[in-house]
Amino acid sequence: MHDITVPLILTTISGLSTMIGAIIIFMSKNKNTKILVFSLSFAATIMLGISITDLIPTAYSFLIKHYNILIIILFIILGMAFTFLIDEYIPTNNDKNNNLYKIGIFSMLAICLHNIPEGIITFISTYENLTLGISLTIAIALHNIPEGISVSLPIYYSTNSKFKALLYTFISGISEVVGGLLIYLLFRNYINDFILNFILLFVAGMMSYLSVVKLLPEALSNKKYKLTILSILIGICILLINHFCF
Repeated sequence: MHDITVPLILTTISGLSTMIGAIIIFMSKNKNTKILVFSLSFAATIMLGISITDLIPTAYSFLIKHYNILIIILFIILGMAFTFLIDEYIPTNNDKNNNLYKIGIFSMLAICLHNIPEGIITFISTYENLTLGISLTIAIALHNIPEGISVSLPIYYSTNSKFKALLYTFISGISEVVGGLLIYLLFRNYINDFILNFILLFVAGMMSYLSVVKLLPEALSNKKYKLTILSILIGICILLINHFCF
């Protein structure tokens, strides 16, 4: 058996890159609406883009050989429905801070689930091929940064607590390391490509719901439409660079 030190280090780097997103938010001395609008729109674009251009196509290309397309669509819908039900049953009111806090919690849950299979993939890829593992680590780290923003910004803006923002962002990032490694070590004889790809579809549904129903509407509610469009375009550019380079 090979040494697992390097795979573990690279998986940790890719996972905890979410913390960079939190640090970016804290770099601004004052909280303001422009940062909120830009960050929410940017994070929504990244999360939706990852779902549409990465998670769904990856799972589809494997599962379509074995399952009807309706099964694939069903798991995406289940992810959306799961997020909707959590949204419905968590107590809320019309306070803007409360709504932002919920967005942060939803983002953390979705990213935790997303990061577990991601951690398994990074760990196994590095274990088998160091060059491939390094490329995956860079690619995953780049899209984990805006995911960190999608967790830390709503939590920080709603609670005014840097500690809570850092804690929840850390949890979402470390899930890639802990979840991926533990599941691989404890259940590697049971984990297979079917399970991993169905998880990807479920997470794609969650992230799509969060982007379209929570993050973007929250950004648009501030009526800074030019800034929203600009942040979406920047998000698309980042996705393209990440996709074609890595």
